[in-house]
Amino acid sequence: MSDQPIEDLERRCPRLGSPIPFRYCLISGEDDAICWKILDCWWETFDVKNYLKTNMPEAVFNELMAKADKPANKVGSIIDIVEKAKHR
Repeated sequence: MSDQPIEDLERRCPRLGSPIPFRYCLISGEDDAICWKILDCWWETFDVKNYLKTNMPEAVFNELMAKADKPANKVGSIIDIVEKAKHR
């Protein structure tokens, strides 16, 4: 790993298709929350799980871990997106 701050590390985002810094992942999720794919994307670059555990409230970290342990069903995800769009 380089000497640059973790927040400045960059990689290609599978959702956006372009390079983004790690700091973007910290705010790019729903309601400006952490991206739900952050663990999948960054685990090879640095110990992202430990970084998040150290730098976020325990309840938020535990919620993220619960989401990470439960893989999303694609059909269910699409239905959730449609339902949220209806309420807007």
